[in-house]
Amino acid sequence: MADPISVLLVDDEPDLLDFLSKRLNRRGFIVQTASNGRQALAAIGVLPPDVVILDMLMPGGMDGLATLREIRRLFPLVEVLLLTAHASTEAALRGMELGAYDYLIKPVAIGELVLKIEEASGKRGVMASPLDPDVNHDA
Repeated sequence: MADPISVLLVDDEPDLLDFLSKRLNRRGFIVQTASNGRQALAAIGVLPPDVVILDMLMPGGMDGLATLREIRRLFPLVEVLLLTAHASTEAALRGMELGAYDYLIKPVAIGELVLKIEEASGKRGVMASPLDPDVNHDA
């Protein structure tokens, strides 16, 4: 059996963090939360998740794109899904240019979010070495 996927949810809305955390936990994910970019970077430094779900607009001087830049620089193997209530093609393209795996619009259906998390975490497995003994190549 595969290890559960670990997820870091980063959003300045406590109710959304609570809601998504509970829903993802019920589906077998290991979930951490952070309310801003600095907390997210600290959490990743302690226990890197497989996937970060990152809100684009957060207060405190470090928005989603700035946080994404730092995640890419410091933790290049961590996949990032951008999440925002403010649909913006320009922001989506910029996020993808900076290395985000994908971009989702709030409110996101939990099924869609789960699928994107699974896809993003699966991308890491595809990039593993063919000689890696921890990778089940028959799965």
